[in-house]
Amino acid sequence: MTLADNTVEAVLMAYRQRLAHAYPASEVVAIQRAVFEHQLGWDRVTLELRRQQPLSESELLQVYLPLKRLANGEPVQYVMGSVQFHGLAIRVGPGVLIPRPETEELVDLILRSGVQPACIVDVGTGSGAIALALKQAFPNARVLGIDVSEEALPWARSNGERLGLQVEWLQLDVRSGDAGLPKEADLVVSNPPYIPSSEAATLDAHVRDHEPSVALFVEDEDPLLYFRRIAQLASRSLAELWFEGHHRTVEDAAQVVRTFGFDTTLVIKDMSGSPRFIHATR
Repeated sequence: MTLADNTVEAVLMAYRQRLAHAYPASEVVAIQRAVFEHQLGWDRVTLELRRQQPLSESELLQVYLPLKRLANGEPVQYVMGSVQFHGLAIRVGPGVLIPRPETEELVDLILRSGVQPACIVDVGTGSGAIALALKQAFPNARVLGIDVSEEALPWARSNGERLGLQVEWLQLDVRSGDAGLPKEADLVVSNPPYIPSSEAATLDAHVRDHEPSVALFVEDEDPLLYFRRIAQLASRSLAELWFEGHHRTVEDAAQVVRTFGFDTTLVIKDMSGSPRFIHATR
C-alpha cells in the first residue's frame, strides 16, 4: 500500500484501511494513538492537532513500519515491545502473556486491602508484571515469581533487571506433585490459565493466534485445576490468596478454594461489574 503523501492523516488513513478487517474502529483509533505515543512521544491532543502536518522521513518510518506487523495480526503490545502496568514499563513479546487492565485491578485490590506481606509468591508470573508491581509497593518483602514457561521467564528476569526491582524467578510447574511454595509465604497471588480450551474460537485472532496458549487455556475437563492446586499448596503456609478468574467460573473456583481451609473467601467484581477476583484468608 502506497501512502497518498507524508502527512499524519495519510498514515492514519492507512491504519484505518489495513486494520479494518481485524479490529472495530474504536480499537483502530486506540492502536493509532499507541503507535504515535510510543514511537514519537505524541499524546492524543498532539496527534489531533498535527493531523494535517507532514512527517519527516524518520518520523514516517517510525509510525508506518509497525503497520505491516499489526496487519498480520500481531498484538500492538508486541509490536511496540512494552505495555504500561501499574506505572511500570513492562516489556513483552512472543511467548509471554500481555498484562491486562483487569490484572492491574487485582494489584490495586491487594494494595488497598491493607496487607503488609513479608513474602509474596506470584504463581504464573509471565512477564513478571504482578511480582514487579508488588515488589515496588512492598520493597522490603521477599518476592518470588514462578512460571512453568521457559519462554516467559527470561522476559520477567529482564524486566526485573531493567527496572531495578529484586525478584526471585523460578521455573516450576505447580501441577507437579513435587511442587512447593516457601513456608514463610504470607501472600500468594495468581492470574492462572482459566479460559476453557473450547472457548478459544471466541477470542480475537490477535490473542488466540499470538499469545501463549499455556498462559491462557485450561482443559475443559478440569477448568478449576490451577485454583485447586494453588490453594492446596498455599494451605501449607499461612498465606492469604488472591486470584484473577473467569467471570463464568470464578464462583465455582471460590468454592474450591474454601475446601482447603480458606474460610473467608470473597468474590470481587471488576470495574465492568463482572465477578473476576477471589480473596481468601484463613
